[in-house]
Amino acid sequence: MTVLIAGAGPTGLTAACGLMQRGVPVRVLDAAEGPATTSRALGLQPRGAEVINRVRALGDLPERGMTIGFVKAMAGGKPVMTLRLEHMKGKGALIGQSEIEKSLRGRLSELGGKVEWGRAVTAVEQDVHGVTVHAGEPIRGDWLLGCDGSHSAVRKLMAIDFPGVPLAERFLLADVHVDWPLYRGGVTTWLGDGGMFAAFPLPGKDLWRLQADLPGAGPVDVVAELRALLPARTGLRADFLGCDWTSSFTIHRRLAATYRRGRVFLAGDAAHVHSPFSGQGMNTGVGDAENLAWKLAMVINGRARERLLDTYQGERRRVAEEVLSGTSALTSFALGLGFWRRLLRDTVILPLLNLPAVQKKMFGQWSQLALTYRRGPLGPYGDRDPEIAERWTDGRWVLVAPAENDPHVAVARRFLGDNLLVETGPAVKLVRPDGHLAWQGRPSPARLTMWLENLTS
Repeated sequence: MTVLIAGAGPTGLTAACGLMQRGVPVRVLDAAEGPATTSRALGLQPRGAEVINRVRALGDLPERGMTIGFVKAMAGGKPVMTLRLEHMKGKGALIGQSEIEKSLRGRLSELGGKVEWGRAVTAVEQDVHGVTVHAGEPIRGDWLLGCDGSHSAVRKLMAIDFPGVPLAERFLLADVHVDWPLYRGGVTTWLGDGGMFAAFPLPGKDLWRLQADLPGAGPVDVVAELRALLPARTGLRADFLGCDWTSSFTIHRRLAATYRRGRVFLAGDAAHVHSPFSGQGMNTGVGDAENLAWKLAMVINGRARERLLDTYQGERRRVAEEVLSGTSALTSFALGLGFWRRLLRDTVILPLLNLPAVQKKMFGQWSQLALTYRRGPLGPYGDRDPEIAERWTDGRWVLVAPAENDPHVAVARRFLGDNLLVETGPAVKLVRPDGHLAWQGRPSPARLTMWLENLTS
């Protein structure tokens, strides 16, 4: 069976690598004529790094990126909140999406795959046996993954609703070389009556990602606007030495009505778009890809029935709902829409965010290390298992048991075959390929059998 993947961004490439390393052939189609050289997405969160490493594509990305020690908020010319990251668990970095895609393409090539550029999807037809995609020519596959971004052709062709609302009418981004006195060890955001301004250090001597909201619509000179907004909103002076990339866009909050229609699935920005605040877009997309890939591979390889694929939406759409809700609130909070909202933000909420317990919870949400599937269709477990996930295993199931000849091992191998890694430990537990706890409890091969039967039947 062949899986067709529309879109060669981080989501599509992660799905392709996840499928191919489980022996499932893929064809990756992208409308662009070649790889992107610029990056809107920037932050590789700790959980995103774990996902990419489980398909063996992480390499030296964390070392080449900028390690961030803090996120600081300024209001009224003084720091009002500093989120300290030095001692938080998890390994992430600021590095451009284009570099992440390059690493994923390299891994795809190692697995025997490639991206077919210049393949815009113009029509999709499906029947009970497979899917035909028209992309310059008819291409037949057994399943189709729409990972082709917020303007997804696959989503539109499948007539899947994508309701939502705009959150900010115009948002400016630019990667610029700047000479100014700002410390490069962290991210700084200025919050004021006139709007927000944020600065992210990028790899290089003087390269920064600058962000700001700007009311209005229509064409705009991004660099000129940022040059004027920087001193007005930060109180700092800066010399702009050069510009690598700019973008201007409207921030939307949208969520697809369904993630699946027959043999067609949506993932990443094709399924959900939200504010870039807290840097969770790309990381949510690769999480979608991993979740769908291991489930689809089990079905294709005959280890599970097609019913398992329904749990993809059951788990991942809820994650998107939480991310959309959180980033929308954060956007409204950062932009300070209204006098009373700004007053509440600056005098009550921001000071509370300095409390260690609050910061720990914020980091867990933004890093997605606190993500859980407890309320999902494969519950009642589902928390990320840090003992396994932090070691970034290779995407297999992991069974921890007292010994290799423990009866739980025979049960797990009967259902999961070679896609199982057995480790010795005092407690019995089964961890999913995505690092989340699948099953645990007092030793009981019968109970493990029941859980795996429910998963695969």
